[in-house]
Amino acid sequence: MVLEEQRFIHEDLERLEQAVADRVVEDPRNIRDRLARDHEVALFLARIEDQSKRLLEIYNDAEGAREKEVQLISTGDQFEEFYKQLNDIKDFHKRYPNEPVENLERAYKRREGEPIGVNIDNMFSGEEGFGQFLDLTMQHEDYLNLPGAKRLPYTQYLEVFDSFIPPHLLIKRPNKISDRYFNYVGELATYLENFIKKVRPLQGLDTLFASFDEEFERQWAANEVPGWAEEKAEDGMQGPKTEGSGEGIWCPDCEKEFKNENVYKNHLTGKKHIRAAEARKAAGGGDENSAPTNTGASSAVQRLKERAVAEREHRVRSLAKVLEKERQATRINVERKQGMTERERQMELDAIYAESEVPGEGREEEESDNEGEDRIYNPLKLPLAWDGKPIPYWLYKLHGLGVEYTCEICGNFVYMGRRAFDKHFSEALHIFGLKCLGITSNTNLFREITRIEDAVKLWEKLEQEKKKDRDSRDNVVQMEDAEGNVMPERVYLDLQKQGIL
Repeated sequence: MVLEEQRFIHEDLERLEQAVADRVVEDPRNIRDRLARDHEVALFLARIEDQSKRLLEIYNDAEGAREKEVQLISTGDQFEEFYKQLNDIKDFHKRYPNEPVENLERAYKRREGEPIGVNIDNMFSGEEGFGQFLDLTMQHEDYLNLPGAKRLPYTQYLEVFDSFIPPHLLIKRPNKISDRYFNYVGELATYLENFIKKVRPLQGLDTLFASFDEEFERQWAANEVPGWAEEKAEDGMQGPKTEGSGEGIWCPDCEKEFKNENVYKNHLTGKKHIRAAEARKAAGGGDENSAPTNTGASSAVQRLKERAVAEREHRVRSLAKVLEKERQATRINVERKQGMTERERQMELDAIYAESEVPGEGREEEESDNEGEDRIYNPLKLPLAWDGKPIPYWLYKLHGLGVEYTCEICGNFVYMGRRAFDKHFSEALHIFGLKCLGITSNTNLFREITRIEDAVKLWEKLEQEKKKDRDSRDNVVQMEDAEGNVMPERVYLDLQKQGIL
């Protein structure tokens, strides 16, 4: 029954096209329903592609089954073949009486009260907010455990996680081909790739990923991959790193030359040398005293390892450029959540889930009622609270947030409100400004001082008073009377004038 299968696929394709059109017209308001709708449309498109391939195979008719069935219907008694197929269908349903019949008319229509799209609650973590933000906490922990990695907070890591060259990444090139670093870059690239698949299910990602590979191949052939330029010696062959001037003792683990033998021996027991030796051993470094064998083959293997790591780094850089919007939103969201309590975070998460719990039947009426909620009316430009809405005007006036306080020591930074102004005197920015002026102690005495000239004058006055106190203590002359009693000169003269001595 090839013709019946062919007809069924044509009908299925038409129903799928209509279902895609119906989903696109819906246009949900919140991001959760919109993303669920996109994933459902992606499933429909994948089914259209599979059904189209099957239909093309039927039309090609490589085995000749379709042509044979057409000949049976068009030649001889037409009704004989018809009743034969009808009897086969009846026999099938007699053997399987409970076999359900597929109804394409209802297969792709959303039932009343059914949620929009597919369930995506388990697809994203809580930090990702249904694809609005990145969740790189695990990758950040792996980065901090890399030998030689710079200690960075999570907010700063979000800005530089796609930079693999100094000054952002201080890991040396030989240590990059270690298994730990290779796995770290691979997991980072895999997460970003899976994230973009979840966030943009309707985008042609295969073409996008193929363009990344083509760009890497071009850069690698031209020796233009950042941080992975091929190192060559003067004779044109790839050679080892220089061993200093040759006059002192060379440490291959730290790549440093020592002029004194005793300094070199003490260096071998240091923590820095031990860490460098372990990192070099993990990277596959061998004994310097052992004679090299098959240098050309080892160089080729080394270059293959570098290519594998460089390819993953390039994939991370390319994906980070595509997800630049989500990356910036993640940094802002992390900084915002750091100032929230756990209760406020839970309330915000509950509000996101509650937005899409309204049944589809009454959604149109609710949209008309809440039509203007997306546009926040804030003509006075009041600061926003944790829920994204402007704070009350009375609270704005109570805290004096309309009053500007400028601090010259902080680089003419403007603080809104007395509370923020008083708080900033103990913050790092103000203390750093005082240190730049040479004020290193007694910073509490400089509260309420915002001008550089006043701070310098006060510091000079305090230093002069300290100097006078030191001089007065150092210049005390001790006098001794006839009985051997020692006393200051001033007391001695007073007693002498009184005739007591």
